[in-house]
Parts: sequence; C-alpha cells; structure tokens
Amino acid sequence: MRKYLSSLLVGLTILLATACGDDGFKYSDYHCNLSLDNATHQDATLATAMDANAPGTFCIISSTRKGGALWFTFANNHGLRSESIFNAIDQRLESQKHIGLNGRLIIGYGNMDHPAHFYAYDGECPKCFQPNALPLKSYPLQINSEGIAECAACHLRFNLNLEGICINGSDRLITYRAASTGAWGHLQVY
Repeated sequence: MRKYLSSLLVGLTILLATACGDDGFKYSDYHCNLSLDNATHQDATLATAMDANAPGTFCIISSTRKGGALWFTFANNHGLRSESIFNAIDQRLESQKHIGLNGRLIIGYGNMDHPAHFYAYDGECPKCFQPNALPLKSYPLQINSEGIAECAACHLRFNLNLEGICINGSDRLITYRAASTGAWGHLQVY
C-alpha cells in the first residue's frame, strides 16, 4: 500500500508540474530579429498596425529585392498595401534582420483584451510550413478584415486578436516578442 501511495504521489506531482506550465501564449525559440523605425519610413500601412488606438488592424511585413535594392512590403487586413525601400540603417543591419521563419511577419494590436496587447506572429502556417524541408515550400497565411489568418493549403484559421489560437484545430500561431512605440514610432520584434 505504501509503495502504491508513493507511486501515486510521484505521478500526481508530475501531472501537476506539467499542467501548471505557462498557460499563456508561447514565444518561438526561433531567432526573429526585426527593428523598424517608422518615424524614418513614414509608412501609413505599417502605422495602422502599430497604433494602439486601432486594435484589430494587422499588417503583414515582408522584404523583397527589386532592381538590386531591398524593399519592405506592408499589407494590412483592410486592403492597404505599400512598399518602403531599405534606408541606410536598414541596409547596414540587413544581415541581422530575420523576418520570421520564411521572411514574413504579421503584427498588430489585438481587440480582445483591454488594454490592447501588441502581437507579432510568423507569417507561415505552423502546421504546413517545414523550415528544414528541401526544397523549402512556403505556406503563407492570408489575413481578413476580422483579424483571422488562414492557410490556403490546410484551411486552418487563426484568431490574430486572441493570441493566435486556432479556431478550427489545435495548432497555434508561432508568436514572437514584440513592442511598438506608436504608429510613427519604433517597431521591435525579437
């Protein structure tokens, strides 16, 4: 009986230790590093997602190379789209920039908590995208005006306003730590 109680106590301790873990959203172990100064870029599309007074507005950030120059591309969930060329500071720090697992981030303030919380999510589907696959195949998330991100391949839907939880499955978006100093301020994703 004593051995049974001892085993039961050890089992309950293990169960409680694993059940009492971080019940909030989890941050990715991937090293994401993006620093953008919107006071310099003056990008209105990016500003919409960095404004705490506009919760529910999210922006996809990616970078592309055009004509030998690097450009940021911004597209929000209300149809605005714009581009901004890398400035001298961006070019100097280009080798240190890691914009998500495959070059896409989604940022914005959620509208489900008060005060609004600033989120940064990876722009790839956490179920479909395999960062070590050869060849690397992209599964980009598309965002709608309600703040829902959807994968076209598996049709999983994620609520950007509520910690990236999956609406129709058990997965959760890859989340990064992020901060915004305001619409025309500084964005930091780390």
